[in-house]
Parts: sequence; structure tokens; C-alpha cells
Amino acid sequence: MTDNPLIDTAKAVRENAHAPYSNFKVGAALRTASGAIHAGCNVENVAYPEGTCAEAGAIAAMAAAGEYGIAEVAVIADSPAPVPPCGGCRQKLKEFAMDGDVKVTMATMDGAIKVMTVSELLPGAFSADHMEKD
Repeated sequence: MTDNPLIDTAKAVRENAHAPYSNFKVGAALRTASGAIHAGCNVENVAYPEGTCAEAGAIAAMAAAGEYGIAEVAVIADSPAPVPPCGGCRQKLKEFAMDGDVKVTMATMDGAIKVMTVSELLPGAFSADHMEKD
């Protein structure tokens, strides 16, 4: 256990990952403005890469609970260095992040931690503003 409930939740849900092809289990947890924590793990499919990422699973759990604003995120994997979300998940996090300063804590099972904001992970992000016409 750490002093960070998001990392603890991500670490616990990571154990439920279905990763028989890559053997690379990932857990993610996010906190919403209400304080609720939602978690997800990666789920692989034999038709690789048709699986889902841990971050996407956590976002789906959040939406299923009727919430749509991310206040903080944690991601954990058993890797030599903290693993950042993939490009698609960065865009998904941007979609629901309450602002660009939302903290994303990336951790390893050995305790290494790296913290970045959603804006740092996805500079120049595409947003709904790009679709507005004058």
C-alpha cells in the first residue's frame, strides 16, 4: 500500500488484466470531481491489437457511473520505467480531463513514479474547439 489511493487501486485492478499474448498487465484508476474512483485494466484479444487499454477501461467505468470529468489519473505496469498512456488513451484522457493541468501519475510495480499533466502528455491536442466554425 502507498499513500496514494489511485496507485493502490490501479495496482489492485492490474492483477485482473487479461494479457495472455503480451504478458504486460496494466492497471489504471481515475478520480472524478465527486471523489469517486473508477478503475480499469487492459484486456487483450487474440485479434491483437483489438483489445482495450487500462485507461480506456477506467474511462468507460466512469461514464457507466454517469460521470464525465477526470480530476486525476494513475497508471501502473510492471516495467523498468513508468509507462505513459498510449496516444489514443492520451486523447481519451484529454476528452474528459477537467483541464490541462490534470495530473497523470505513472508508476512501476517497483515504486518508480513519474508525474506529468494531460497537457504535457498531449501538447497541441485536438479538441472540440477545432471543429467550431466562425
